[in-house]
Amino acid sequence: MRLHHTKHHQTYVDKLNVALEPYPDLAKQTIEELLRDVTKIPEVVRQAVINNGGGHYNHCRFWESINPNTGELREQTITTFEKAFINLTGFKEQFKTAALGHFGSGWVWVVVDASQLKIVTSANQNTPWSNGPSMGRASQIPILTLDLWEHAYYLKYQNRRADYVDAFFKIINWEQVEKNIANQQEML
Repeated sequence: MRLHHTKHHQTYVDKLNVALEPYPDLAKQTIEELLRDVTKIPEVVRQAVINNGGGHYNHCRFWESINPNTGELREQTITTFEKAFINLTGFKEQFKTAALGHFGSGWVWVVVDASQLKIVTSANQNTPWSNGPSMGRASQIPILTLDLWEHAYYLKYQNRRADYVDAFFKIINWEQVEKNIANQQEML
């Protein structure tokens, strides 16, 4: 994970900064502001912002999604996940199915969408923030994410994505998931 963080993630940050150099007003925006409506980004750098800004944003959400000291789930979080996925086992099954069914590189997410938790995937460095505004907010607000790019797991798991997903379940940062849900509680 150290190599993943210091090399892969850092490269996205560096390339995003280079792409935004000629646009100081864009460089002042948060990454979420940039990605919420990419049509406002000049076409000449739009794809660089989507790729590198998305890579940066997605990795930030991934790092906050994991912690070897996962803590205990609170009853309110269990209830929220049960409402959306029947139970935690159902969540894990649906999440793993989405992760294993996603072709190629990308991400699997738990998002708030239309006032409920859903599991979605995104290709490459696309983000839920890029799926379009809804009442001034992104239509899919990330709660939890897993990196499906091979660089995230190949050194340890080779081509065994299923083993990687199973290992992820053991290090979900439930405290952060709870914070993310609390920030969106009015929508659930």
